[in-house]
Amino acid sequence: MRYQFFLLIYENRLFFATLPFLCRLYNEHNQTKRHLNTVQIDIIEQCKQNDRTAQLKLYNQYCDGMYTVAMRFVKDSMEAEDIVQEAFIKAFAKLNQYRAEVTFGAWLKRIVVNKAIDCLKSKKQHLQELDEVHLKVVDDDYDTEWLVDDTITVHVVKDAIERLPDKYRYVVMLYLVEGYDHQEISDILNITEVASRTQLSRGKSKLKELLIPIKNGTRS
Repeated sequence: MRYQFFLLIYENRLFFATLPFLCRLYNEHNQTKRHLNTVQIDIIEQCKQNDRTAQLKLYNQYCDGMYTVAMRFVKDSMEAEDIVQEAFIKAFAKLNQYRAEVTFGAWLKRIVVNKAIDCLKSKKQHLQELDEVHLKVVDDDYDTEWLVDDTITVHVVKDAIERLPDKYRYVVMLYLVEGYDHQEISDILNITEVASRTQLSRGKSKLKELLIPIKNGTRS
């Protein structure tokens, strides 16, 4: 019997694999994932009973990732650490509200993002108000419009996002970097979905303007 071979990168190693092997690997991965989900659910249930050991396990599992999320917003290590600590305190206090409709990591990340936004708001006193009377949503083809020249690195794009005005930067970060949709962004920033779509469109235009000089080999 002859098999077709596929190129596979698994755990940072390069393999040539047959289709039956890929199917077996996929099934094993799903079994492992289900096992981990069961273990995590058990840990969360223990946390609901104020089990300190379980709370420490959950904290150790997610603290580094949540710190990275916080740092993307506040850019200060001490503030990021405070945000993560406050987020975990709130998460443990509200754990009975967690319904496992999303992963615990996604639920916790939402708390971290909200805390980070609150921190930024307290510094600025408030986000610049949006004059929704003059808002006009542009129906862009996002799959096309978000394409970036191959010579421009992810680091350069993130640096350009940091240079956006706050009213654009928050929406662009939440949509493009954190992966939230407009309904979620509207909840986080307390704006309408219309405002979210419009600020994203305008932020995208500003971002493209910032990247043009870099593409041409110059920086402003």
